[in-house]
Amino acid sequence: MTDTAPRPTLEAVAARAGVSRATVSRVVNGGDGVRDVLVERVRKAVEELGYVPNQAARSLVTRRHDAVAVVVAEPESRVFADPFFALQLRGISKELTAHDNQLVLLLTEGRDDHARVARYLAGGHVDGALVFSLHLDDPLPELIQRAGVPTVFGGRPGWSGGRRDVVYVDSDNRGGARDAVRHLAGLGRTRIAHLTGALDQTSAVDRLDGYRDVMADADPRLIAEADFTPAGGERAMRELLDRCPDLDAVFAANDLMASGALRVLRESGRRVPDDVAVIGFDDLQPVAEQTDPPLTTVRQDIEEMGRLMARLLLRGLDPDHRREDTPDTPSSVVLPTTLVRRGSA
Repeated sequence: MTDTAPRPTLEAVAARAGVSRATVSRVVNGGDGVRDVLVERVRKAVEELGYVPNQAARSLVTRRHDAVAVVVAEPESRVFADPFFALQLRGISKELTAHDNQLVLLLTEGRDDHARVARYLAGGHVDGALVFSLHLDDPLPELIQRAGVPTVFGGRPGWSGGRRDVVYVDSDNRGGARDAVRHLAGLGRTRIAHLTGALDQTSAVDRLDGYRDVMADADPRLIAEADFTPAGGERAMRELLDRCPDLDAVFAANDLMASGALRVLRESGRRVPDDVAVIGFDDLQPVAEQTDPPLTTVRQDIEEMGRLMARLLLRGLDPDHRREDTPDTPSSVVLPTTLVRRGSA
């Protein structure tokens, strides 16, 4: 059995740097009041000795855990099958890593998991939470509020009633949908159908509203509800073709549903875009660029949304920020969207 070298201590760092233990503690924990020359000596000693702070002891001093919970209100099978979540998590992870914070991923397979997540958040294990993919009747927001954990939401929270203390990051779902449908109308399409996402989520509701902004007099049969999945897009597309075989365009509320719709159109002998033009939403490149034909879609910067969620949360947790002449609670952000034209429309 190999002997393990003892872990370097604060006292060892202090001896190497020629300063007191208290000085080392202040430098390691980000405290003020230490001269630059001493800070440099401590940092050099930390590097030479390979000292790693004890997180439990550090938390007692700083009252911070340097850990953030990321709560996705979806089952594991959905999260790991949808590239949207991978992009958002990548943006969050990059921002947290840049600030030396750990990401703790919490998924909800069902309603029984909500109480478990709330207990974990209330237990003081993390400094804050990033929560996304909420549904309108989801009890998580109320449970998180009771836990008293600083939180930033991904997507406009439909349950908030416009409260200004609820911070979120979203994209311009309604405006992006309008751009998509206007583009189809500009191509001379008159029977434009819409595959909605799950209408218990605000992103789907906003995209449906954008469709209706342009197609106010559309036949109600041209709207079919799906669930943001390829299989849901296939089912809804078959429904639409049964109800409205003369449709000449489809706006799908995300790229995955659009890919399912393209498969059904091809199976039914419809040519895209000659017979039916198709537009998606998201610009998930592994999906949009590999469909046949490549998918015209509305681009939202999903990775940047994740990065901004983390940035807003960390800014709200930063005591230096709270001392500035700015509101304690950061403002919500709505990012613009862009229509990306490819072969399908």
